[in-house]
Order: sequence, then C-alpha cells, then structure tokens
Amino acid sequence: MIPSSRVPRIILASGSAYRRELLGRLQLPFESISPDIDETAQPGEAPEATALRLAREKAAAIAARAPDALVIGSDQVATLDGLQIGKPGDHARALAQLQLMRGRQVVFHTALCLLDARLDPAAPDAVQVENVQTLVTFRDLPDAELDAYLRIEQPYDCAGSAKNEALGIALLERIDSSDPTALTGLPLIALTGMLRRAGVAFFGV
Repeated sequence: MIPSSRVPRIILASGSAYRRELLGRLQLPFESISPDIDETAQPGEAPEATALRLAREKAAAIAARAPDALVIGSDQVATLDGLQIGKPGDHARALAQLQLMRGRQVVFHTALCLLDARLDPAAPDAVQVENVQTLVTFRDLPDAELDAYLRIEQPYDCAGSAKNEALGIALLERIDSSDPTALTGLPLIALTGMLRRAGVAFFGV
C-alpha cells in the first residue's frame, strides 16, 4: 500500500463490491461511500449520455460533502440494438435478458468521472470524464444452460446478467475493449491516467 501521506483523500462514490475490489488493486488508500441519486435514464437520452451523466452525478453528490477529496464516479449501461439493458433484479428478468442476448453482440458503456473537489469547478482538470466502450459477444446457449448459470451465480445486480469476472465468462464468446477492467465496472487504465493528472504518484514515488 502506498503511504497515505503521499496520496490525497480519495473517495469511491459507489457501494459496489466489484468497484471496490477493482480500485483496491491500485493499492491506494480510499474510502467508499454510496451516493443517493436517481439512476433512471432521461427520456430520449442516449445510452452513452446516461452513463456519463450518472458517473458525474455520483461523483458530484459525494464531492459536495468532501471538499478535500478526489471523488471517483462510475456508471455502466449495457445496450442491444441501441436499447438499454439494466440490472435484472430477479431470476425471470435475468433469464429473459440472456435469452435476448445469446448469439449477439452487446455494447457496454462504462463511464468514469474523477472530480477534484479541491479545485475551483471552472479549473481545467476539476472534472475529468471518459466513456470506455466494450463489445461483448454472447455464445448461443440453450435455455437449460442459461437457467443453470443463473441459479449458480445469481447475478441479479449486474447489467446484462453476466459476471465476466466469474462463471459468467463461460457465457461469452468474445470481449473487445481497450480496458479489460471496464466491463467489470471501473476502467482502471483510464482511471490511473486521471489520477496521475490530479497529482497522484503511483509506486510511492
């Protein structure tokens, strides 16, 4: 772990265990606070715009209470034929999602925002945002396999009903992305670049 004396206060604006695990890989001291915002897409809003807006709103909600911190917000929207695919919430909806996606390519938009609450909001690097796109091709699997997968892993809190970091990888035929961590929910390649621009020194130097 990099000494906290060399790192500004960092807050992950999320209650997601997946994002906490990913951010923990960077070995930076950080806090995790879940933002209380409405994550509903706005009428006519494009999927990428939804993800970017929500990432910024999550970061801003926490930054308002932590003016001394770097706040990380992230949001993910999955789309098929331009239509958003959300978190299923239960088995029946998850099975319907997987049936719809099998044999097809789904686009995952993972938006990232780093808000430096220490800066004037008008400063050039006060808010950094980026959308990382991942193309995921699902295998054409029978209902019995899809149902069995869901009963084993129960990924009802995941957009697209598949945890690629676990058994859900067996549902997939191909993943195309510039950042292998984006699909899990926090693009670390983009994030490390943002943190460097905000003055975070990696490797303790």
